[in-house]
Amino acid sequence: MPQRSGRIPGKSRPVKSVGRAKLSDVAARAGVSAVTVSRALRKPEMVSDDVRRRIDAAVRELGYVPNYLASALASSRTHIIGVVVPSLTNGVFVEYLKALHDAFLPKGFQVLVLNSRYSQDEEERAIATLIGHHAEAMILAGIDQTDRARKLLEGSGVPVVQTMELAEKPIDINIGMSQRGAGYAATRFLLDLGHRKVAHIAARVDFRARRRMEGYQKAMADAGLDSDGMVIANLMQSSVQRGAELFTEMLAKAPNLEALFCCNDDLALGALFECQRRGIRVPEDLSIIGFNDLDYCASAYPALSSVAIPRYEMARRAAEIVLEIIRGSGSRPKQTRIDLGFEIVARDSTARRTRGSARGPRTTRALAK
Repeated sequence: MPQRSGRIPGKSRPVKSVGRAKLSDVAARAGVSAVTVSRALRKPEMVSDDVRRRIDAAVRELGYVPNYLASALASSRTHIIGVVVPSLTNGVFVEYLKALHDAFLPKGFQVLVLNSRYSQDEEERAIATLIGHHAEAMILAGIDQTDRARKLLEGSGVPVVQTMELAEKPIDINIGMSQRGAGYAATRFLLDLGHRKVAHIAARVDFRARRRMEGYQKAMADAGLDSDGMVIANLMQSSVQRGAELFTEMLAKAPNLEALFCCNDDLALGALFECQRRGIRVPEDLSIIGFNDLDYCASAYPALSSVAIPRYEMARRAAEIVLEIIRGSGSRPKQTRIDLGFEIVARDSTARRTRGSARGPRTTRALAK
């Protein structure tokens, strides 16, 4: 049986493709010049609808993938946005990455995401890799880069946006909120409800977690309260199970605990589950507040209070500024350090403390296990 060439009738000639398809193969299949194919792929609006349809069909049939490296060498454009986050499994970064893709993909840019795994050294290597791939901008989740990473970014010549926190000395552009201030506000929220025995638990204690802890400690000190022995933190991976374990450890140290500020929502949910296992009523016996306000906080029972961080908005604003710089005049905005703030979301897991109240016998027996 004769082999079909798949040519477009009247418009193209058969092409025998060996290995990866080239621009010239697409041009031959579509019956146009290589220059026309290049123009159609870069700026589709510059060619007629008929030509664009023929080129699109040829691209699909041949499985053609443009050589972006060659294009970059010729035009200094890669249409790649480099992004470094500390985790690809942490739910905190789901909305963040969604915002970046929502903003960049419709504009013809690809988002290249690398995972630093909460390591400054790995973040440094990721930054070097992305610069080596000629990313047109760099967006980082965090402000605590190594000295070498900062030098690489400063010398890259591309827009650099540090997000998730506020930096005293931004590399270029900074969009975030005060982690220390948010930790302070969460603790102050519990204190204003009348609680005095307020504890803090944290896991995966990275730079952001440490600043939240510092906020907790300052709020306690400002209220004239001693936080010694009321903090448990470790470097192990955060999880719901870890929250239950840390809360159990805290109860052994402070059995008359009144309120608990958790470094993130996973820990808060684990503490809530442990309370239910032990017969500790939330919020009657114990108020709990988390951090990040992930989706499940509102669905938990009782619904978890939390500190809401504008993650989507941070990433969206970062993308808008980057697009304005690389597609516009190249000048930075007048405001290069943008504080988007945070919000205390009060739900059913926190309530005003009634002085003189005590846990019932069932709770006491549960704690005595």
